[in-house]
Amino acid sequence: MKLIQSILFGSVAGLAAVAGVQAADLPAKKAAPVEYVRVCTTYGEGFFYIPGTETCLRVGGRVRADYLYAEPLTRRDDAIGFRARGRVQLDARTATAYGLLRSVVRMEITRSSGAPFGSVNSAGIGTISTNPEIAQAFIQFGGLTAGRVTTFFDNGDLPTEHFGTLRFSDAPDVALLAYTFTFGNGFSATLSIEDGLERRDNGFPDVGGPAATALRYGGQRAPDLVANLKYDGTWGSAQLSGAVHQIRSANLVTPFGTTFATFPDTEYGFAVQGNVGVNLPMIAPGDALWLNAAYANGALGYITGGSTDGLSAGILNVLLADAYVNPISGSISMGRGWSVAGGLRHFWAPTVRQSVFGSYARFDYTAAADLVGLTDFNEWRVGTNVIWQPVSGLEFGAEVIYVRLDPRSRVALPDGSSIGSDSAWEGRLRVQRDF
Repeated sequence: MKLIQSILFGSVAGLAAVAGVQAADLPAKKAAPVEYVRVCTTYGEGFFYIPGTETCLRVGGRVRADYLYAEPLTRRDDAIGFRARGRVQLDARTATAYGLLRSVVRMEITRSSGAPFGSVNSAGIGTISTNPEIAQAFIQFGGLTAGRVTTFFDNGDLPTEHFGTLRFSDAPDVALLAYTFTFGNGFSATLSIEDGLERRDNGFPDVGGPAATALRYGGQRAPDLVANLKYDGTWGSAQLSGAVHQIRSANLVTPFGTTFATFPDTEYGFAVQGNVGVNLPMIAPGDALWLNAAYANGALGYITGGSTDGLSAGILNVLLADAYVNPISGSISMGRGWSVAGGLRHFWAPTVRQSVFGSYARFDYTAAADLVGLTDFNEWRVGTNVIWQPVSGLEFGAEVIYVRLDPRSRVALPDGSSIGSDSAWEGRLRVQRDF
């Protein structure tokens, strides 16, 4: 028995020794290194390094809910409108030998219902609409900016906080290619070519208008040229800017006294603007004042923000057009306009602030404009809002705006009557979360 135990023990020991030798001869397999996400503090809060790169990324977004009351005029008009908007934004930044390389994508989806917010059907009744879009998508490399971003005609640093519409170019996003020269001490200048389709106010459908001579825009042959000079300081910011806008008509007209039809010569409108934003910490931390003044000749979209066919208040609606074809001369006559807008923001408490704001705009045409349904008019708006921020990133706001429209002459209504001026007001509630 002892002999058998000795043989078994020896065999097991031998096998274990052999297995140990063979295991020692095998290559050691190491665990894959774990790469943890690193926080990037170079560009502010919320950035982290994309693993394996030196690029810092911030993922952010916004959820906004708006509830609007607008004074109804007829039984089929919606008095209540609802809007929900979601935003997702990616901001990637990398330091290079040539300067900062930055890429931003901002995606938004908006769902609107009711005539105040949404569209109307053929019967004039409000409908529900959903609008997905790429609000911004741009690359910055040193002084170069390419893509869709806030126009360089406007000063995006103005401390404006109105929810509704004021009559000035309120920082719309447009497609552009620009270069910014930085001079130091807060001064910079930018030269930008921008999409002129974003700034067209032709007042009439592209297939016609109230008269055969109503301007129908032709194809774009030259982009808008925009330039600005800007200063940023501890006290606030100031900017002067200008733009040139092409007016190319698709109308085939027969000028008075001729027997042949021709196209009007292409014209170029322009717009100039100046604004200033001033910090007022001596009143309360965060308080600020802003003012903006603009003049346009043949480029009224630089006052209204573009992409609008008219202005309305109450039952009154007036057409707005960059230009029209003069029915007597057959040439293009341009509309002129100017506006002044401003506002004051005050913090009653660290979590409660209020803004008071308003605008005045005047639009004028030559005498022959009456023949194509255009009239001179002015419009003024005034409003206020209160915003409560109980926690960081969450805001509750309420706003009211009053608008009055005064045309130079009475405007005909569909029922055969006419009206000299009218007014309206709207109220809005907003809940917004930024992250």
